[in-house]
Amino acid sequence: MPLIRFDLIEGRDKNSLRNLLDAAHRAVVKAFDVPEKDRYQIVHQHPAHELIIEDTGLGFERSKNLVVISVTSKQRREDQKQYFYKLLVQELGENCGIEPNDIMVSIVTNGDADWSFGLGEAQFLNGEL
Repeated sequence: MPLIRFDLIEGRDKNSLRNLLDAAHRAVVKAFDVPEKDRYQIVHQHPAHELIIEDTGLGFERSKNLVVISVTSKQRREDQKQYFYKLLVQELGENCGIEPNDIMVSIVTNGDADWSFGLGEAQFLNGEL
């Protein structure tokens, strides 16, 4: 369970997308210690003019390889989040050729009552998870 959304500039092929998703999943599994089958990923591709991602004054140059990653998750420790950022940049760089300045991440935290994996039930609350 984290739910991860990827916003990208359109144009990546199926294999490139799969490499990106697999690389991100490896970082999630390792940093957040989640099971391998705990995988929820959604990709949104946009025309370049629909993504305006600047640098907040940090001097980053962005390219067409820009990836904005939004993670919705139960609470994680700060050290886990920092480890995730580091692993994610490493995985996406080594396996997808994405530069660190083209990776932006936002983590939104929620609680057990905020998840239903199906059947109209809150599995974290009813003890199934």
